[in-house]
Amino acid sequence: MSTGAAAPAGRAARVLLGLAAVAVAFAAADTYVVVMALPDMMTAGGLGLDELQRAAPIVSGFLLGYVAVLPLVGRIADLRGRRPVLVGSLVLFAVGSVVTAAADGLVPMVAGRFLQGVGGGGLVPATLALVADLWPPRRRGVPLGIVGAVQELGSVLGPLYGAAVLAFADWRAIFWLNCAAGLALAGAIAATGRTRGARADLPRPPSPGLPDIAGAALAVLAVASLAVTLARPAPLRDDVELGRLFLPVVGEVYATSPAALLTYALVAAFVVRELTAPRPLVALRTWPTTSRTVDLGGALLLGAALGCVIVTFASADPETSVVSSAAPWLLGGAAVATAAFVWRQRSAAAPLVPRATFSARPAWGALVVSLFIGAALIAALVDVPFFARLTEHRGSQLGAALVLVQFLVALPIGAVLGGYATRRVRPAWIAGAGMALACGCFVVMATWERDALAHPTSSVALALAGLGFGLAVAPVNAALLDATSDAAHGIASALLVVARMVGMLVGISVLTSWGLRAYYGAVGRIPPLSELCPGSATTCDAYNDAMIDAGIVQLSTVFTGAAVCAGIAALASVLLLTPRPGATARASGD
Repeated sequence: MSTGAAAPAGRAARVLLGLAAVAVAFAAADTYVVVMALPDMMTAGGLGLDELQRAAPIVSGFLLGYVAVLPLVGRIADLRGRRPVLVGSLVLFAVGSVVTAAADGLVPMVAGRFLQGVGGGGLVPATLALVADLWPPRRRGVPLGIVGAVQELGSVLGPLYGAAVLAFADWRAIFWLNCAAGLALAGAIAATGRTRGARADLPRPPSPGLPDIAGAALAVLAVASLAVTLARPAPLRDDVELGRLFLPVVGEVYATSPAALLTYALVAAFVVRELTAPRPLVALRTWPTTSRTVDLGGALLLGAALGCVIVTFASADPETSVVSSAAPWLLGGAAVATAAFVWRQRSAAAPLVPRATFSARPAWGALVVSLFIGAALIAALVDVPFFARLTEHRGSQLGAALVLVQFLVALPIGAVLGGYATRRVRPAWIAGAGMALACGCFVVMATWERDALAHPTSSVALALAGLGFGLAVAPVNAALLDATSDAAHGIASALLVVARMVGMLVGISVLTSWGLRAYYGAVGRIPPLSELCPGSATTCDAYNDAMIDAGIVQLSTVFTGAAVCAGIAALASVLLLTPRPGATARASGD
């Protein structure tokens, strides 16, 4: 259990948390920026705009990196400390951005997005665990609310950021900017001083002062060299002399070009510098010890199980099935990997997840709540814009996005309010009230007719739904951190994020499938075209209205399912996030 021994956080701690929160917001925005850039990325990857299904790996690759590697990163944050993981995650995010920006085909593009997902995902558990290190339990609500708010704000800023960049440059500029921002944030976090209030057992800088400037310079040069090697800019490539930098030395293997060899040399120089510098950026000397204590076998098994689940649902075509056509093989592999992981947990001397981590009811209860929150949340993110394009804003992407903004803007506000409320009210009741509010709003949305968005009541329903989801953010995180030990906050926070992401993946697949069944049923009840449109060989207003009504039936079904998920999350919050009688006393005695 959390000891609550952290002292009040000082100025350096607030600066560090602020930088980490900005990094989380930036990575969250990158999750949604692909929405705007995807058509151009498909063209660059050799895909036509009618091959959306083949472009799915661009999105699922990011999700795979974000979720499957998250438990390993969370455990490393427990063993190595939060700051090294934050810096390393940002550097990896920057490298992934370079690979994506320079990609000339689908495979390198997906590889780059995977690396971005690993780097971006690692920021969240490290930041949540950092809050637990720097603030005592009764003071964590507000900083947890702020972290949750900036994470949700990314869903608002991502599409806007993408649209702004695309107005002046092509899609690659988005990822070049990502690289620059990631490296800048990594350097700023590495340069923060010792933080008052942090746990005493976490690694400390060996001496005061600036971090290794030479190592930072080598890292920037290595990333820049990688960018040039992969992008092969036309002014350099077409130059008679400079173009030789990109010609392979061995056969036709471009990995042996002088530019590539220079990149290898810079990476090697950075590694040597990190191994010898008195104040290294990422302290590579200690990583061999970490690799022996982090249970890589368990991490691989859990990552394989999560990866199979992600691909099962992320690659499904909801019009035909809830899961992928390869689901029997994928889910079978997930079951085998899960069984092997459970055996590993019981037999390993130092398992990936410390054995007592989820023994308390609020700890595992937070995972259950997060799962259903994710399933309900995805319905709003996907189907509210769908409803807007179908009715009030037909065919208008911008108009549909503005409707969703009414929901998204209220979400971070609710996250901060929920954080403040945890100072006086039990997290279970705040989370339960928030999700009950969201449930009620979904019930209202399930009754919407085609003119619903023309009435102010729809804005009220959307704003209150966003507020309800936001209210649950900090309390669920606080309940988890309070119920787990200080030495397991990283892995516990990682699994909480995993539960929410899995809930979103499963939720969008199941709810969309149910909605489509209702849609096809409604279409089947439409009278023949000859009856609706006498004398018309193609269509008429009556037929178009009937098809719109069928679409509304589909969305009403989805909103009803989301209301059920939100209601389960509300009930689970009240029942599972409240410690059993006597649990607090036992925790204080641990």
